[in-house]
Amino acid sequence: MKPIHYTAGVLVSLFIFFHLFNHAVAWVGIEQHVALMRRLRTWYRHPLLETILLLAIAVLLVTGVIQIRKNWKLHPKGFEKLKLSTGAYLAFFFLIHLSAVFIGRIILKVDTDYFYGTAGLKSFPANLFFIPYYCLGIFSVFGHLAAVHRTKMKRNIAGLSPSKQAILIVALGVVISIVIVVGLIRGIDFLYSCRCPRASKRFYE
Repeated sequence: MKPIHYTAGVLVSLFIFFHLFNHAVAWVGIEQHVALMRRLRTWYRHPLLETILLLAIAVLLVTGVIQIRKNWKLHPKGFEKLKLSTGAYLAFFFLIHLSAVFIGRIILKVDTDYFYGTAGLKSFPANLFFIPYYCLGIFSVFGHLAAVHRTKMKRNIAGLSPSKQAILIVALGVVISIVIVVGLIRGIDFLYSCRCPRASKRFYE
């Protein structure tokens, strides 16, 4: 069970890395963010690669939930508790996020781009849900990786013990989650200041 979960996790993590980098580019500019997204989509929306990715996520969710139910009964502490907690939140996040994406693509027939994904970040009271939803989603990726790293790493790096390395990964996750979400909101503010809330039209012409 664990080897299967780990293998699926590595594959999904590669996609998440590029996905988060794409979101971070919003700090440079929304046009650059959208342009990079279009280039990356030629890869991860290829029918074969998208199918493999979705299967990996499904395997990750199923095996992850099984492990959470099994290990939570053991009253975990420290990084083990962090791993289970962030894993549970990621399962919730993936279900909500993928459902929203496929509803947009298949039912609503819209481009699930920056403008679709950030629709709830600026409007009150929806932002009371979406801001912590995105922040916790990004943080949970790093929190989960930190807990796995703490378990698998057996040696010090630059004088830092595996536990301290894991703490640094957690801290990095906090910073990156804030930076990305603020960058996305900042992009929305820019569009509104230009009085072009549907400026995506000029990006796709």
